[in-house]
Amino acid sequence: MQPTYRPSKLARARKCGFRARKATRGGRKVLLNRRRHGRARLGM
Repeated sequence: MQPTYRPSKLARARKCGFRARKATRGGRKVLLNRRRHGRARLGM
């Protein structure tokens, strides 16, 4: 069997990075809620 998790920073950034969140309406909602919570990091 192969490992199920092969981390790649680029793939992760494209999927759940700040710019990926900013690009969609739902993603902007996520950022807004994270700001309301006072998160230190909003995206990747």
